[in-house]
Amino acid sequence: MAQPPSRPLSPHMGIYKWGPAMAVSILHRATGTALATAGMIGLVWWVLAAASGKESYDQFVDWASWWPGKVVMIGLSWAFFQHMCSGLRHFVLDVGAGYELKANKLGAILVVLAAATMTATLWAYLLLVKG
Repeated sequence: MAQPPSRPLSPHMGIYKWGPAMAVSILHRATGTALATAGMIGLVWWVLAAASGKESYDQFVDWASWWPGKVVMIGLSWAFFQHMCSGLRHFVLDVGAGYELKANKLGAILVVLAAATMTATLWAYLLLVKG
């Protein structure tokens, strides 16, 4: 009869202590998925509406200008900024910097703050200045 391997087994998610780095890593995957799916649906809808004529494009613009459309676009822009900032953080980690616990935690927190700040700045400009 075969003996079980003597190597350690990988712990499951319940064993790990949650922290900013883990949350940002999971957000990076989730925002990438959201951008790939919802972003592609919006892009295809926009291109099809533009190719279908003025009436279809006006209907798309009306939906995008309505509050649910703005909520979706704000969410997608946040996902873009979150994914971008997290990708830059991963680039820094790939270079070999930022692995110290305090630096890693600070970097993860800064990613979330930077993405929220960029999203708020973009939409403040679009809604208040461009109106």
